[in-house]
Amino acid sequence: MLNKLTERLDFQSQALLLRAERQRTIASNIANADTPGYVARDFNFRQALLSATGGPSTLATAGATAAGHMPLPGADAAQGMGYAVQTQPAIDNNTVDLDRERANFVDNSVRYEATLRFINGQAKTMLSAIQGQ
Repeated sequence: MLNKLTERLDFQSQALLLRAERQRTIASNIANADTPGYVARDFNFRQALLSATGGPSTLATAGATAAGHMPLPGADAAQGMGYAVQTQPAIDNNTVDLDRERANFVDNSVRYEATLRFINGQAKTMLSAIQGQ
């Protein structure tokens, strides 16, 4: 019965971890905007979330090289990392498009905040149900 109560929170917590990992990846792209030859990275959030929650997945097992290894949070996302498509050719072969990365950063930040608010709302709802209010 407890798993039915926490099932939605587990999904949202996985989404929160993946949002944090994506934020880190986008920040890395922005930080390397002036690095010659740097190739921007990103991952498909939908597929990474499906993989993390046990849904249909095309991604491999996360970073475990042996059966006894423990998976790390966000490792599923790192396994499915891809390269961003270059929109503007650069002389130094850097594929970071600052406008796109900034837009992705803001979009991901808003979605991270929404996920946090959803988790807080779920926790408050469960607490009020437990207290009988």
